[in-house]
Amino acid sequence: MLNKRADKLELLRIAEAVALEKSIDKELIINSMETGIAKAAKSRFGQDNEIKVIINRDNGDIALYRKLIIVENPENNNTEITLKEAIRLDEENKNKKIGEEILQLLPSFDFGRIAAQTAKQVISFNVREAERERQYNDYIDKKDTIVSGIVKRLEFGNVIVDLGRAEAIIQKNELIPRENIKAGDRIKAYCFDVRRESRGQQIFLSRAHSKFMEKLFIQEVPEIYDGLIEIKSSARDPGSRAKICVKAVDTSLDPVGACVGMRGSRVQAVVNELQGEKIDIVNWSEDPAIVVTNALSPADVQRVNVNSELKKTRCYFIGG
Repeated sequence: MLNKRADKLELLRIAEAVALEKSIDKELIINSMETGIAKAAKSRFGQDNEIKVIINRDNGDIALYRKLIIVENPENNNTEITLKEAIRLDEENKNKKIGEEILQLLPSFDFGRIAAQTAKQVISFNVREAERERQYNDYIDKKDTIVSGIVKRLEFGNVIVDLGRAEAIIQKNELIPRENIKAGDRIKAYCFDVRRESRGQQIFLSRAHSKFMEKLFIQEVPEIYDGLIEIKSSARDPGSRAKICVKAVDTSLDPVGACVGMRGSRVQAVVNELQGEKIDIVNWSEDPAIVVTNALSPADVQRVNVNSELKKTRCYFIGG
C-alpha cells in the first residue's frame, strides 16, 4: 500500500520510467501522481475538501493535506477555519492573517479499488496530455522545413508518415500526381502546418508545395544555404513543370549556373526527388517584364505589357 516504503520508492521508479519512455519531464509525471492521489483522497475525506498531496522527490514519502482559508466566521468547515483554530492545529500559524491559506495534515490511508482506479485515470490522462504537448512543441519548430520519415500506411489516398515520435499526414492533394508510394518507403516532405487538436497535434506535410522545391534547392546548393544566392520566387505544376527565380547577392556569382551545378548534378538531385519534374531556373530582375521574358525562354518574346495595378502581364511573341 502507499504507506509502505517499498511502494513509495516504486512510485518514483514508475515516474522515472514513464518520463524516459514518453520523453516527458519527470517532475510533470510526479505532479500528475499528486493530482491523481488528491482526487482519490476526496473519496475518503469528502468531495467538498480541497486536498493537496506532496510526494517527497527523494524518498517517495506521501503527505496529504487539507487546504483551509482563515476567516473570522467559517461557513464551510471543509474549506474554512478561524485563526484561533489554525493556531491550535499548529503554532507556526500564529503569524498567519485573515484570508491566508493553511495546510492541515491528514492521516495516510490505503487506496480502495475505486480510489486507485480514479488516481490511475487522472495520471494516465495527464501523461497523455503532456505527451501531446511535447510532440506539438517538438514539431512546431519543424514547420517550414523538410522532414523525412517512413510511410506507415495509406488511407483513402492519404499517406500516413511515421516521423519517429509522431505521425504526420500527406493529404492526397499534397502528393505529386502519379507518384507511386508504398508502405515502408522512406519519404521526404515539406512541413507546412502543425495544429493543436483535441486528439493531439496534427502534422501536415506536402510534396506538391512550391516551398518543397525551394527547400530542396537550399539543401543541394551551398550558395543558397550560405545566403550568397536568394530564391526570389517559385511556381510548380507538381509532377510536370516548375520554375524558380534566383538572384545572386554576390554579383560575381552566376546564380543559374550555381543551381544547375557541375554537369547538372545539383538540379538533377532535386528533379529526382520530384519524380522527374522539369525545372527551369530563371534569373531574377526587379523589372517584371524581364522576369517574364527570362521565364518564357527559349520562346522569343517581342513585347511584354505589364499592368501593375492588376499584377498581370500580356506577352506578344515573334511569329505568334
